[in-house]
Amino acid sequence: MHQAKEDLTVVMETPAAVVQQQPGFGAATEYGELAAEHFQVSAGTDLTPLLKGLHEDTCQCPHWGYVIEGEINVQYSDGTEEVDDAGDLIYWPPGHTLWVDEDTEFILFSPQADHMAVFEHMATKMDE
Repeated sequence: MHQAKEDLTVVMETPAAVVQQQPGFGAATEYGELAAEHFQVSAGTDLTPLLKGLHEDTCQCPHWGYVIEGEINVQYSDGTEEVDDAGDLIYWPPGHTLWVDEDTEFILFSPQADHMAVFEHMATKMDE
């Protein structure tokens, strides 16, 4: 199954980021339906404050994906960090946060219901 990024539904839009998603884009036995997500994130974006209040103050949803452009700084609950660069295939297990220092574009495949719960939490934090 494929989907043009221009046809993806916008599920979150701020001055610093646009998140698009294609629900029902496959399934992972353990997690149910997956969503395909396209992200364009502006330099300086840090999701860490928006994840406060979740378990370990981190995203508990696993993600599989690909970095198209830029780089992503990822920190895990155990304190380890990595930098995912353009061209990298990525897997982030539950218990992570991220930030970008430059404009970055990437694609994720995520458990649909779990990640929507994270987006809803982040939207609530932005309204505070």
